[in-house]
Amino acid sequence: MATYKSNDTQISGSAESVFDALSNPENLKQLLANAPLDQIPEDKRELLDQIEVTSNSISFPAGPIGSLTLTIDRLERPTLIELVGSGAPVKLSLSLHLRPLTDMTCEGRVEIDIDIPMMLRPMVSGPLQQLVDQFAQALGSIPFNSAV
Repeated sequence: MATYKSNDTQISGSAESVFDALSNPENLKQLLANAPLDQIPEDKRELLDQIEVTSNSISFPAGPIGSLTLTIDRLERPTLIELVGSGAPVKLSLSLHLRPLTDMTCEGRVEIDIDIPMMLRPMVSGPLQQLVDQFAQALGSIPFNSAV
């Protein structure tokens, strides 16, 4: 397994409010609806329309492999949300680790654990690291104290 971790990112919201908003994927619909479109590249806006959510999973297009579904596997309120992937050719999980800072802020770190063959790691390491960094950055731009 290879692990890709973002840096800790300060989030405008208590660990509890961030956990409550993100531990139910259906809340993602409202967060996406309130996303500032001017900060989302036009080529990524189409992807937002293709995301499907249920109370315990998120599915989205994943290029040549078709669709990827992330399903909630483990919740530890208010510090951990872990999702596991299905529909991918390799085993993977995505985790959000939260650490309370104050009543109104917390830190978040995004991690992806993925079972990538050693010979493919040099090709995918950069994009996967960029993905966790962008996800953490996006979390830092959402005002969770007023969201959901």
